[in-house]
Amino acid sequence: MNRIFAAILAACLGVSVAGYADAVEPAGAQTPVELKTQVDVRLGYLLYLPKDYERRSSWPLLLFLHGAGERGDDLEMVKKHGPPKLIAGGKEFPFIVVSPQCPQGKWWEPIELAALLDEIGRNYKVDPDRIYVTGLSMGGFGTWRLAAYAPERLAAIAPICGGGETYWAKEFAQLPTWAFHGAKDAGVPPERSQAMVDALTKAGGSPKLTIYPEAGHDSWTATYDDPKLYEWLLEQRRRGSDTTPR
Repeated sequence: MNRIFAAILAACLGVSVAGYADAVEPAGAQTPVELKTQVDVRLGYLLYLPKDYERRSSWPLLLFLHGAGERGDDLEMVKKHGPPKLIAGGKEFPFIVVSPQCPQGKWWEPIELAALLDEIGRNYKVDPDRIYVTGLSMGGFGTWRLAAYAPERLAAIAPICGGGETYWAKEFAQLPTWAFHGAKDAGVPPERSQAMVDALTKAGGSPKLTIYPEAGHDSWTATYDDPKLYEWLLEQRRRGSDTTPR
């Protein structure tokens, strides 16, 4: 295209000559293009700060992902199960606990959860070497998925009655993992957790799996009521970090 004509058109349209020329390359040509944009993330969430929050310079962070039944725009629904339910009942945790709500009809997206971790890390006293993720059912799937997406950010995961793609295992084989499932789960077969644990083991990891012999889909109540889960989480730190408690 004639450069002078392109300059006149570009001036009229308010764009640069180079930008206009790139936009009208003839069919059949390939030109390098770069996308620069921001992802708009909007997630409501419940935030819990430990009782002695101001007395310490940093705290472990526990990210809790609810199941499909708690999706929507009413954060009270998030208190139905897991740590938010326990907190609502008066239980105290030695973590910052963040419990987002997934919008109706959506699924947990790791890029959005990573953005949430960024937000919490900027605004609260989070120990970046002690970030833990847990979730139930749909949240269990979300936990596996986030581990594959951003393993370098996490210290440990505890997915409950979830599953994932076994080929993800190579991305986070060394991430401390403790999975839980009910042997009689008709909603999400326990083989889904078993397959992920087997894949992690094959990839060189040392994951743990607890199967409750008589439990159905609700394998989360027993899990979240067990102090051993939280004790185990607090023992874990991101790989390569200083192991001295803060």
